[in-house]
This record gives sequence, C-alpha cells and structure tokens, in this order.
Amino acid sequence: MITIVDYGVGNLASINNMLKKVGAQARISAAAEDIATADKLILPGVGAFDTCAEKLQQSGLTALLNKKVLEDRTLVLGICVGHQLLAEGSEEGVLPGLGWIKGRVVKFKQELLPAGVKIPHMGWTNVVLDKPSPLFDNMYEEPRFYFVHSYYIAPDRGEDVLLTADYGYPFTAGVEHDNIMGVQFHPEKSHKFGMKLLENFVKR
Repeated sequence: MITIVDYGVGNLASINNMLKKVGAQARISAAAEDIATADKLILPGVGAFDTCAEKLQQSGLTALLNKKVLEDRTLVLGICVGHQLLAEGSEEGVLPGLGWIKGRVVKFKQELLPAGVKIPHMGWTNVVLDKPSPLFDNMYEEPRFYFVHSYYIAPDRGEDVLLTADYGYPFTAGVEHDNIMGVQFHPEKSHKFGMKLLENFVKR
C-alpha cells in the first residue's frame, strides 16, 4: 500500500487518481499507523517552502517519516515542494527541510535567463536522465513533464542528480539517493509521461 502523506498541503486527490489509473493501491492519510505500515510513501507539496515545512512540523509526523525513510529505508517520492523538502533548506524561507538530500533549494537567477524568459518556470519541459533509474524504465521517448516553480534543489553531491532540465540554463529537475527520490515537476499533470513514472514507482 502506498501512503500519500497528508500534512495539509499538496495536490493529493490528483496524485491518488493517477495512482489508481496505474492500478496502485494507495491512500491519502495523516494517520501515523498508515504511514508506519506503508510499503511506499509519496510526499506532496505546493506553494511556499516555509508554509509546507511548517505544516509538516505541525503534523507531528517528521520523526516517523525519518524512521521510515532513513532507518527502514522505505521508498519515498517527493513531488514539487515535497521534492524540495527533501533538501536541507531553501532560499525561499528560513525553516529547515528534512535533510535527506544534502543541498539547498535555490531560486532561478533572473540575470542568467535570456531576455523575455520570466520566473516562475511554467509549462512543459523536456528532461534528461543523468543516471539509470527504475523510475524511467520503458519511458516514452523525449520525456517531458509539467512544471510550475521558481525554485529547485541544488544538490551538494552530483551523484544525487537524477534529472536535468533547461530553463535558460540547466537545473536539477529530479533527485535520487538510495530509497529517496524526488521530482520538481507534477507527474500527476504530465499525462502519459507522468503516468509511466508513477507506474514505475509503484512497481519498484
């Protein structure tokens, strides 16, 4: 059973609907028991980093999530700001992230973007796979996903970079370190590409 962690933010219903389409058994829950017994976890998130970090703190689930992911090595997938929460912190706020991925979340630098390219980055963008991953098994050619963001993770370790995309300059669009995975885009809004990624997560 996959548990989509409900800590008060995120595109929960859309993620759950996409998981159902690929035949997964999934539930949206804030209950400690449902998280403790989950085979896999999805950590969603939308909006500002500090808002999500504060909500997660207030949920009282952080210690349990640390145990599940760091000790039990349960597979976890962070999505959008849920992906950013995997890092140690963010330029967008002052609260700490989970620190599961070493590095910080940074904002696109307007001065490095070509003329007319604005922040936030919104829309469909191709991604490049930086290392082999079961998340991309039998992925469709020229994979592209739907992004809505102004910030992205800058990992300290190059080996943690799973996906790169380009928005005026290259940025990290996904990370993977052992059982910890995250994507900056919204797979639940990315049609066949997102469906295949979630299907691969379910099968992993």
